[in-house]
Amino acid sequence: MEPVGTKVVRTEVIYHKPYLERIEYVAKTHRCPNACKEDETIFLRDKCKPALIKGSYVSSGLAVHVMYYKYFMACPLYRQEQDFLHLGAKISRATMSNWVIQCADRYLAVFYDYLHEHLYDYHVIQANETPCLVNKDGRDAGSKSYMWVYRTGKMYKYKPIVIYDYQRTRKSDHTREFLKDFKGICVTDGYQVYHSIEKERDDLTIAGCWAHARHRLDEALKATPRHKQRSCTANKTLKMIQAIYREEKKLSNLSQAERYEHRQLTVKPLVEAYFAWVHKVEPNVLANSKTHKGLQYSINQEQYLKVFLEDGEVPMDNNTAEQLIRGFCIGKKNWVMIDAISGTKASAIAYSIAETAKANNLKPYEYFKYLLTVIPEHLDDIDRSFMDKLLPWSDELPSECRKPVK
Repeated sequence: MEPVGTKVVRTEVIYHKPYLERIEYVAKTHRCPNACKEDETIFLRDKCKPALIKGSYVSSGLAVHVMYYKYFMACPLYRQEQDFLHLGAKISRATMSNWVIQCADRYLAVFYDYLHEHLYDYHVIQANETPCLVNKDGRDAGSKSYMWVYRTGKMYKYKPIVIYDYQRTRKSDHTREFLKDFKGICVTDGYQVYHSIEKERDDLTIAGCWAHARHRLDEALKATPRHKQRSCTANKTLKMIQAIYREEKKLSNLSQAERYEHRQLTVKPLVEAYFAWVHKVEPNVLANSKTHKGLQYSINQEQYLKVFLEDGEVPMDNNTAEQLIRGFCIGKKNWVMIDAISGTKASAIAYSIAETAKANNLKPYEYFKYLLTVIPEHLDDIDRSFMDKLLPWSDELPSECRKPVK
């Protein structure tokens, strides 16, 4: 038989076990022979590549590996400690924690602040928060701290930004401080803090979340006996919200102006009919029942739930910010609590950069590594314009940072 051609019949993917490599940097010392003849000795030593963290053996790749697995893969440090042992290296969780804090504080914080400033360039942002436990924050055990997340509005498909912000309490002062330079519309749940801040300012508008209104009525429906669900008030009200969502979904690919026009024609009549119905049936529903509470939520939030109708850039709900908080909560369940405030602030910085990279279709690991390679080289620069080249949408990012276009 003679070969007449080839054909690929199957593909196989092979996994290669990761490994750690130790590199030693050797500096040669030189002396001047002429100076020695004159009873003087002059020595010169090679300049060595500076360490990422002074006195530490950690490389940018190793530091990024730790951050990537903790903040993107939700793998706590004690599990990574065990994994490194299997690779033949004893790296304690305390050491890894110090690496994360040092890298965040020395290098990534300046870029985090730069992203924060860019967030204010947008007309619409979204916000949410979740409690977390910090072991050493000077308060009683079990005291709640909070991780807040702010991101550019869902309708902005280009250049999205995600910022996490740690605070020890849920007081309005923290949100007021974060939003002091923002002028526009902030989409949130029904937390009263946002509403009180809106009353203090003329350049800030709060928009409500229809997903929260739907969720409360969905809970009421589930609490209703099955044989009564079809005809109950909660089900009828939910169907009206679903009709609004269906109509809104048709507008997802339109421009801001087109979306506004179509909302006025097709969505607004459904919203007005919904609130007319809610006001009509609410007095006849059993007080303090789940259905009554669900209807009351819509009535109390009516002003905020209607904001999206008047601006094509405002999303109908806050689900995008909710999903970002959910990612933090997955990690939170794995490590339960954060040891110290410095670790929580480092977490906020790392999460911000990881989620911003993800939203911009970048590879978080490669992007982190690139930042920890470039930023140390410019740390002493007074001019911060070099960071424009590091932004997730910069054309000057190396190709390995980008995910392949499908």
